[in-house]
Amino acid sequence: MSQLTTNDLKRFKNELTRFMMMYKFALDALETRIEILKEEFQLLHDYNPIEHTKYRLKSPESLLKKVYRKGCEFSFASVRTHIKDIAGLRVTCSFLSDIYRIQEMFEHQSDLKVLEIKDYIKNPKPNGYQSLHLLLEVPVYMSDRLEYVCVEVQVRTIAMDFWASLEHKIFYKYNQSVPEHLLAELKGAADSASALDRQMERLHLEIEEIKEKQSSDNQDELKRIIINNQQFALPPALLQLLDGREE
Repeated sequence: MSQLTTNDLKRFKNELTRFMMMYKFALDALETRIEILKEEFQLLHDYNPIEHTKYRLKSPESLLKKVYRKGCEFSFASVRTHIKDIAGLRVTCSFLSDIYRIQEMFEHQSDLKVLEIKDYIKNPKPNGYQSLHLLLEVPVYMSDRLEYVCVEVQVRTIAMDFWASLEHKIFYKYNQSVPEHLLAELKGAADSASALDRQMERLHLEIEEIKEKQSSDNQDELKRIIINNQQFALPPALLQLLDGREE
């Protein structure tokens, strides 16, 4: 191998590494935001809307295959323009309302830009698939420049995730057309999962109303805050000051 070829290979390797690092750092940034959201909700509402998260970065091999499938030019600029799911984040929530709460959180972050929203909950796919898909543009501070990196975010409930995961396993590497009666059963299972989501959402809201009333009736609890597992009593002087402001 000539020296020139070796240098070219080294340069391409460095460029590819830097390219993939941008997407990895974008996922890191979103992970931090998700952790802050979880802790904030836990402290303020004694409730965490997020069951779990899963982060995924396409491998160079998978990325190359998608470039060939889409027929786009193989350059880093072209890949950034045409392939939007190099970095992916899946957020699994407890309840339906949590999904749109997560969406609002992203929309209210001034340095994030929502590029696209596909709501497969209000408009499910024909096979019954439900999820909220967001394309977010995330700022990434590299050593010598600021980059805006696209990340695909999928937000769904436990029931939606359960259905989607099993649907994928059932039809993994199945390249033939699916018989109509199986498609109907698959859609029926998705409808059942959706009905369960709506029922659990209703139960959740009713219980939250009861808990809110109990909390309001407990004045002692309202005079304490808990931060990082430490309990702090509100100073009497502060309570007197607040009482004076409300008169």
